[in-house]
Amino acid sequence: MTGNVRENFEVWALTHFINSETMNPLERDDCNQEEYRFSRVNMAWIAWQASCESLVIELPPAPPVPEEPEEAIDDSHMDGYNAAVRMRSACEKSIKTVGLKVKTCLT
Repeated sequence: MTGNVRENFEVWALTHFINSETMNPLERDDCNQEEYRFSRVNMAWIAWQASCESLVIELPPAPPVPEEPEEAIDDSHMDGYNAAVRMRSACEKSIKTVGLKVKTCLT
């Protein structure tokens, strides 16, 4: 799991859980720092991770490389193609940054 997934969970958890002794529901377990000390918070974290694992965003395939027109003066016919490839790449990177998976359509 990426750090962003845990960060997003902890922002959410701070508004939904409270520890009346320390006021910090996000205390980590002494034996396993990957887990939370309080079972409800830990179970919510496990569920959060499972929900993120199950989310897969399907992106359309990259556009095919265009053929050069017969009377092309320059390579401006590639501008739209290159812009589409960059945009798709940026979308994929943004999706992965928040900890989600990307599935690419191959058709």
